[in-house]
Amino acid sequence: MAEEATIRTGLVFDERYLQHNPGLKVLPNGEAYPWVEPELHWSNHRLVQRTKQLIDLSGISAYLKLLPPRMASLEEIERFHTPGYVARVERLCIEGGGDAGQGAPVNAGSFEVARLAAGGALTAVEAVYTDEVRRAFALIRPPGHHAVANLGMGFCVFNNVVLAALHAREVFGAERIVIVDWDVHNGNGTQQAFYNDRGVLFFSIHQDRLYPSDSGLLEQDGEGDGKGFTVNIPLPAGSGDAAYLALFDELILPVIDAYEPDLILVSAGQDASIMDQLGRMCLTTEAYRRMTSLMINRAERHALGKLVILQEGGYSETYGPYATLAIIETLAGSHAELPEPLPYERIVAQPHHSEVGPSARTAIDAAIEHYKQYWDTLG
Repeated sequence: MAEEATIRTGLVFDERYLQHNPGLKVLPNGEAYPWVEPELHWSNHRLVQRTKQLIDLSGISAYLKLLPPRMASLEEIERFHTPGYVARVERLCIEGGGDAGQGAPVNAGSFEVARLAAGGALTAVEAVYTDEVRRAFALIRPPGHHAVANLGMGFCVFNNVVLAALHAREVFGAERIVIVDWDVHNGNGTQQAFYNDRGVLFFSIHQDRLYPSDSGLLEQDGEGDGKGFTVNIPLPAGSGDAAYLALFDELILPVIDAYEPDLILVSAGQDASIMDQLGRMCLTTEAYRRMTSLMINRAERHALGKLVILQEGGYSETYGPYATLAIIETLAGSHAELPEPLPYERIVAQPHHSEVGPSARTAIDAAIEHYKQYWDTLG
């Protein structure tokens, strides 16, 4: 078991996160699927529940400091979200549930759980700034990166990573924050929050035109003082480990080094995995380990180690928890050696694992060409 003095990684988790119930999967007309056994909504509790079970079964818990989350105050949530939207979500939940916007279903208890998710993000930020831990993972739900100021979207109620960044700025004086969003869908809510703001450098790596289909385009690169500080990198379906790692090496890391952040936040949706149902990317657990390691390295180089990773999407109930465990293992500096669901001898034989495909190469080169007008380090 790790000695207390060596435990420098925090884990935010609370059983109450499992109580957010978005209901069942439904057809486009709103009716449930016609199966004998109904299917739970894509954003159900199982990803987070199974991830926590893997953490405990693997023994990685011994290398983590549990950080009990607090509930975010209304004032903290309204740093980004409009008071009218917050009140609307609360009223909707009091009335038994419904849709908090566009595809953001809530139930009777979701308002408190969503406040606890936002508070979990704030708890993680507080822990790294007070040196309780050096880095932290927030295993929270509901997710947040699609939520805009006045509307829930894409399973997201309150934008946890935006609230984390604003908390770091207002309470701890952060001046240069990097947010890396590797969820397979564009982080449109986070993009909205900081589109005019050079104090936050936002990267979104996502499947091109997946969701939202009109957001995350290459030319959406910020405006005003924030021009060039929103870095959208749409990749073609089928991109795998090699493409993502090349993107980090050739674009993301050089720009982070030029920016010299004092805090790094990651919106970690593991729905770019090879087994996910709502994306068509091909990442393995090894890619998540490598990307996490790169984020640790840059946090140590520029931000005194301050790194907070927040759970976003992930819809493979089998593989998603292993991908998230890979991130947490890397943060903790330990490896559980649990058998994984995929036969790696077959995976490594696939071209997308070790080679950047032609369409991905074109997308990466286009992104570098576009953003080098703002970042000399890419020239």
